[in-house]
Amino acid sequence: MSKVRITGDLSSLGIEEGNVIVSDEVKHVRPRGLFSLEELNWTEKQKKFIELCLDKNTRIILCKGPAGSSKTLTGVYSALNLLNAGRIEDVIYMRSAVESSDSKLGFLPGDAEEKLFYYNLPFMDKLDELLNCSTIKKLQREEKIKIHPVNFARGMSWNHKAIIFDEAQNSSLKEIITVLTRIGKFSRLFVMADPMQTDLKNNKGGFEKIYDIFSDDLSKEKGIHTFEFGHEDIMRSELTKYVVSKLTEIEQ
Repeated sequence: MSKVRITGDLSSLGIEEGNVIVSDEVKHVRPRGLFSLEELNWTEKQKKFIELCLDKNTRIILCKGPAGSSKTLTGVYSALNLLNAGRIEDVIYMRSAVESSDSKLGFLPGDAEEKLFYYNLPFMDKLDELLNCSTIKKLQREEKIKIHPVNFARGMSWNHKAIIFDEAQNSSLKEIITVLTRIGKFSRLFVMADPMQTDLKNNKGGFEKIYDIFSDDLSKEKGIHTFEFGHEDIMRSELTKYVVSKLTEIEQ
């Protein structure tokens, strides 16, 4: 996928307003430079996911898909749209600080905050695809975008926020439950996972269990949705699409 760059700040930071986009029953203000769904090179399923993220009745989405299917990018894009429209006050990106079998957290340079920085690179990478450097810095300075480790979420209450819970295949059942039960008024949560790429020993993550129990009509009525991207949604490269398809032949 080619890079898409938003050249201006968000509406709350002084960007000029442009057209009004109506997607189903969702209406949001488009600032000059912020691309609509029709202007980006999304697949049909990615467009559907973004529309679901922006729907006024959506509260939680549990999303899974293979590597390169733009899970994080669509989540960040949706959150920025919600921020731009004034429907939330800030965006929180979070993931579990899980050590892989090859790299241990203790061997990373710096103090605790600097160590966690490496776990949040995917978020910064997606912001870099969508925003220019000055806009990112301004959002950080205004605390409109925040990074938060899952491990310290207990006891918090999130109101008027969009939370992107990334790499949830590396989170335990207790961690996911903790995040799900933090959602307060006018907030929404996007939980992203690639079950093929877990770093947990014995694959004891909680995402699949949570995904399954909320895959029913009553959950949808409550604003909780499950969503799955397929191999056809892999946009990173044709090579990634081929590699993922071959890896599915390996018994997990």
